[in-house]
Amino acid sequence: MKQSRNNQQAPAMKRASVLLLKLLFGAAAIGTLPSSLAIESTTADTKVNATASVSAPALLLAQNYTQRDDVAAFLVSEKLDGVRAYWDGHRLTFRSGREIHAPAWFIAALPRHPVDGELWMGRHQFEKLSAAVRRQEPNDQEWKRISYQLFEFPGAAGSFTERIEALQVSARAQNVAWLQVVPQTRLENHSELRKRLAEVVDGGGEGLVLHRADALWHTGRSAALLKLKPLDDADATVIAHEPGKGKYRGLLGALLVQTNDGKQFRLGTGFDDALRKNPPKIGTLVTYRYRDITSTGLPKFASFLRVRDDE
Repeated sequence: MKQSRNNQQAPAMKRASVLLLKLLFGAAAIGTLPSSLAIESTTADTKVNATASVSAPALLLAQNYTQRDDVAAFLVSEKLDGVRAYWDGHRLTFRSGREIHAPAWFIAALPRHPVDGELWMGRHQFEKLSAAVRRQEPNDQEWKRISYQLFEFPGAAGSFTERIEALQVSARAQNVAWLQVVPQTRLENHSELRKRLAEVVDGGGEGLVLHRADALWHTGRSAALLKLKPLDDADATVIAHEPGKGKYRGLLGALLVQTNDGKQFRLGTGFDDALRKNPPKIGTLVTYRYRDITSTGLPKFASFLRVRDDE
């Protein structure tokens, strides 16, 4: 009996998957590959010890791009305006380690090895996405609009280029349309990079990410991962609310915030009426935009962007 095309492709895909995992993880034979790294499309075991303490996963974090960086050494992708999500092979979490309550069908289709990426609904959909992924009881209709955009294979050996190739094999093996690998391209110089940035921003995108093509997997903030946006952004913690004046009397006037290195400044713009009525609570981590840094290390023209949702 003649096999279907999908059935004919399955063994070849599985062989390619195993070979890539052997390359990346150094297993000497198929039988030595850990079961948690199998990338066959199978239901992941999502049972987690309820008493286990929440701890943040070790992730790679980006620095800002400068013209001193060699563009040709990097792979370039769009910076998605989504929510960072880490899958350890059993559990989907925010950057902080707090669990993301995704539907069972979404969890069941994920690979049985770690992946790092972004939950995404598309450009200009961040507020809807944020509301959807923060629910304790997931809404199927909302999650059917969400894709999981992968950009890292945590723990794997080999270069970033090799890890992306392995991710592509893994995503194809899962055979679900919403599990995708973020496209990576090579650009030759700063001029090409700026042109690509303009194309993305004109189309409604947020910016670009550059990842060194030869970089080994590691964690922490690193020059191997860079971000480029029309305006830079950073995070700070709310330490006080300042009352508004004039048309903002009785509402929020500004947030007093503090950075990790202890610098304090005010954010007085970027708020809509709803936020001025119900501002982020003291202790909340927020993201702000700015144009430059003063000689004293404070951001110029800083404005509120949003509450960090990956806490």
